[in-house]
Amino acid sequence: MNHIRLLRFFWIFIAICLFLSSVTYAAKPSDDDALSDIKEGKVVWDLTVGSPSKLLLMLNVIEETYDDLTRQNVKPDMVFAFHGPVVKLITTEYLDLPLDEEEAHEQALLQLKKLSEKPGVKMESCSIATRLLDVDNESILPYIKPVGNTFVSLIGYQKKGYALIPIY
Repeated sequence: MNHIRLLRFFWIFIAICLFLSSVTYAAKPSDDDALSDIKEGKVVWDLTVGSPSKLLLMLNVIEETYDDLTRQNVKPDMVFAFHGPVVKLITTEYLDLPLDEEEAHEQALLQLKKLSEKPGVKMESCSIATRLLDVDNESILPYIKPVGNTFVSLIGYQKKGYALIPIY
């Protein structure tokens, strides 16, 4: 008799756990209203953030955005426009960073590489910013294309229907 009670308790326990896990880990809500009749998600990310930890955080959110578009059958078409202080973070040159930012910088570089390999992603850096901040365009990461002026890029991409999302 005890075995039957124990077995019954076990199955009730499993059923409760399964129910709670389905409530706790429910599917991510959809963005149906915003994405109705949308087949392509065109966005230009206007990146200037100069902090490695903030850059890493935003790159993770951008990746989640990419994945959310894909999950909802919208083809991502993303352009990253780097200008301002961030150009110092996207080089192959050694940076003298505080210890608490070194790991974030390494992770941000890995995340940038990962994002650059996704279909529909382009990356550009501003030659005006690199000149003003004394960063050699030759040292910019190889998957980021130096352009003359990312403000011109932002104008052009917006005229082509890309949504502008600033990351400061």
